Amino acid sequence: MNNTAIRGFRRLCRSTLIAVYFLILVGGIVRSTGSGMGCPDWPKCFGSFIPPTSVDQLPSNYKENYAAFRAKKNQKFASYLQMLGMNSTADKILSDQSILNETEFNPVKTWIEYLNRLVGVAIGIFIALLFFRSIKFRKDYPILFWLSLATLVSVVFQGWFGSIVVSTNLTTWTITIHFVLALVIVALLVFLLHKIDDSEDVYVSLVMRGLLLACISVLLVQIFLGTEVRAAIDVLSVSLPRIEWIGELGDEFVVHRLFSWVVLFVNGFFFWHARKTIALKALSITLFLLILSSFATGVLLSWFNVPAAVQPVHLTIATVTIGVQLTLFFRMKSV
Repeated sequence: MNNTAIRGFRRLCRSTLIAVYFLILVGGIVRSTGSGMGCPDWPKCFGSFIPPTSVDQLPSNYKENYAAFRAKKNQKFASYLQMLGMNSTADKILSDQSILNETEFNPVKTWIEYLNRLVGVAIGIFIALLFFRSIKFRKDYPILFWLSLATLVSVVFQGWFGSIVVSTNLTTWTITIHFVLALVIVALLVFLLHKIDDSEDVYVSLVMRGLLLACISVLLVQIFLGTEVRAAIDVLSVSLPRIEWIGELGDEFVVHRLFSWVVLFVNGFFFWHARKTIALKALSITLFLLILSSFATGVLLSWFNVPAAVQPVHLTIATVTIGVQLTLFFRMKSV
């Protein structure tokens, strides 16, 4: 296979990864502005590919119509859960009438969510193109084909599950799964990029690689704790103004805040050792700067009553950090 094809595929893969990070940032903006239900249906928005700009463009009974539409979709989703043995979760979805509550039409929130979907469509095109270009590598480099296929399948599933997030009215556990799927897609793209990268592997001690694995593990735990804090804020945001959220958060926030010091210490310890290896120095510096940035944005969220502008940045930094950690992990080989 010629080098030009490999270089072109590498550029496309790198561009796709950057685009996914951008989509995560946009998704964070949707969450921080409360625009998740700006479009009550999927894939269209209020039944159209170009959403309305005024409530006058909607029928007077639009709330009842879309509540009925989502109820039908939830019944189908509940049947899938029952087939998987998740009967209690299915029953909760079917019995919780608050899931079917429709929000008042807000043109700003509708267009924020609509732009989020447009970016999602662009990502789908990127990844579909990545898969089709990987077909030519199927014989010589089959790993590229299969990783591209896995990424495409993950994105299709992510798109479908996004419709479930909407139909269940942003149920907290569906949002968490939606984000986890985004991390899976990032991991697949990072691994795919590693497989076509021309950088040489770096041989390190088993202890060093284990330390990096510890860095990845503690950050994943911290991200999970963050989703618990986000779920608690979702509940508080219904009845309290933003300025009161931090004061009303419980143990999940205290644990998340304290565990950030563990993340900082473990990653700092890794950086202190990795900086001595020339081939890892640039990436390890980048990683530690990202950890510091995540820590700093966390402080801003805590001290300044969860400013909406900082929320998506905090989320995106954490996701990029995972990508850099995985890049290091794939490049490092044990002696």
